[in-house]
Amino acid sequence: MALFTTAPESLCVLRLSAIGDCCHAVALVQAIQRQWPRTRITWVTGTVEAKLLRLLPGVEVITFDKKAGWRGYLAIWRALRGRRFDALLHMQAALRASLVSLGIRANHRLGFERERAKDGQWLFTNRKVAATGDHVVEGFMGFGLALGLGEASPSWDFPVPADAMAWAAPYRSGRPLLLICPAASKAYKNWTAAGYAALADHAHARGMRVALIGSPARIEQELAANVCQLSENIDENLVGQTSLPQLLALIKIAALVVAPDTGPTHMATLVGTPVIGLYAHHNPRRTGPYWCRDYVVSVYDEALLAETGKTADRLPWRTRVRDPHAMQRITPDSVLAQFDRITRDFNLLQEPL
Repeated sequence: MALFTTAPESLCVLRLSAIGDCCHAVALVQAIQRQWPRTRITWVTGTVEAKLLRLLPGVEVITFDKKAGWRGYLAIWRALRGRRFDALLHMQAALRASLVSLGIRANHRLGFERERAKDGQWLFTNRKVAATGDHVVEGFMGFGLALGLGEASPSWDFPVPADAMAWAAPYRSGRPLLLICPAASKAYKNWTAAGYAALADHAHARGMRVALIGSPARIEQELAANVCQLSENIDENLVGQTSLPQLLALIKIAALVVAPDTGPTHMATLVGTPVIGLYAHHNPRRTGPYWCRDYVVSVYDEALLAETGKTADRLPWRTRVRDPHAMQRITPDSVLAQFDRITRDFNLLQEPL
């Protein structure tokens, strides 16, 4: 039975990290806004994620600084003192998020059903939400159905600031733009420099402009530098050179993004840009780029079978492949074949307007 038959006055969304999962959660927030435009929405999130989520119209964003230790908890509890929400959407099954939730007063506290509520999240909620499907996005949309939304089909209409679009505009001129994000924050998710170099050469030969993107993290800059050493066809190395709004604008004007399971993969979903995700450790049926899951290059199933002797349907929903070298199972030929397929299907090699 739905919690609300009329619009609630206020809701609090608790999703601290990561950027990709926050992108997934945007679909739910925008669905709430479409049905209940006057409902006040407050989103408690991490400091990095807030730089992106503050672009979302009609949403109050309050940040939690995990690096501040116990002072971070005191600060967020202080910021929310004296406030009460009609419902808390506790959308992160992690102890850190559950501790933050202790300072959020709400009449109803929605969380994941027991199977998905790891780290004891079920102890911090009083209404368990069933997923509408296997993907993380569909798990989040289940919160909407529990609230009383009339539809649970995810969609995104995320605005990009005009100044960021103006900054990115020169990269749209001339050849179609391929953005390669070589690295994730966790090294085990990264593909090889040689593989990315082969992709850059292949895309260049087909008339694309190639740029590398990513954060200023050392691991990302080092991998990007290795790719540049192996290929003469990297037109720009923008790793560590963009703000989050600028990165979003670049992704929006790009013809195609190629990345492992990391933030830009899902930022592409926010703005409707085709994306090839590279997966080995997490099931892309659960965490892949939502609209482009059919174009994922995945070795998850074979790596999982090699590691456990079992197929995904015989293991828990969120089972991760532990082999630190699993991404090396992805061959350049498999990525190039998917590149050729997606560029053909979306007519991406046409000259930009």
